[in-house]
Amino acid sequence: MPTVPLGDGDLYYEERGEGPPLLLVPGLSGLGSFWASQVEAFSRDFRVVVHDHRGTGRSSHSRIEYSVEQMAADVLTLMDRLGIARAHFAGHSTGGAIGQVLAQDQPERIASLVLSATWAGRDAFFRRCFEVRKQVLLQSGVESYLRASVPFLAPGWWVSANDAALEAQHRAQVAASPPVEILASRIDAIVRFDRRARLGEIAAPALVVVAADDMLTPSLLLGGAGQRHSRCQAPCPLRGRPFRPRHRPGRVQRRGGGFLSQPPASLGRA
Repeated sequence: MPTVPLGDGDLYYEERGEGPPLLLVPGLSGLGSFWASQVEAFSRDFRVVVHDHRGTGRSSHSRIEYSVEQMAADVLTLMDRLGIARAHFAGHSTGGAIGQVLAQDQPERIASLVLSATWAGRDAFFRRCFEVRKQVLLQSGVESYLRASVPFLAPGWWVSANDAALEAQHRAQVAASPPVEILASRIDAIVRFDRRARLGEIAAPALVVVAADDMLTPSLLLGGAGQRHSRCQAPCPLRGRPFRPRHRPGRVQRRGGGFLSQPPASLGRA
């Protein structure tokens, strides 16, 4: 099982393909398998690396206070261990928050940035959603938490068409779940995250992808990134709620792949 060592455990990763490095970083679930439907297509042109966040999946379930900055530091450790000096970065949800931290704090490490269904800082609706989800987790357990999260993450048509698959997915997630306190700490981490004041520091070319029907992470939570970042392509409105990369993988591949394969000419100055 491929892993890189962390201070108190290991980070599980997978890689596929050859070419410029591309990190596909998942959201709050932390599972690299979120990108499973994207890896084959992107690996034709890139060296694709996916990983399970610390505290999730096959990575160590460390009992620490989680933060988005800590998650970003883990990604840097992964890059260093794999000999990746600079990479394209596609982050979904929490992965997009990680990408913002890296692009602001380690700009020389990020060649280009795709921000999918992410945010730069919470609003009241975002906070209330995650307060409710955390309360369900703590009071009713992981299975109820997963079930209660579905309406926030997936459109009704997709849930109806994939109900049996969702049931199987939930059973597998419950069986492999980290302790509840780790999940709760990761929720606290994303609610605390706020980099709105630093959006203008992102120098890498960036593409914002947001679903038009996404209530949880609408484009307004990126604080007008297209206006504050001269090399940010305006939000690309799609449909599919926050889990758009899973619900409409082909369209996401075409939009994100086109950007990553032919980023703005200013990439060389990043």
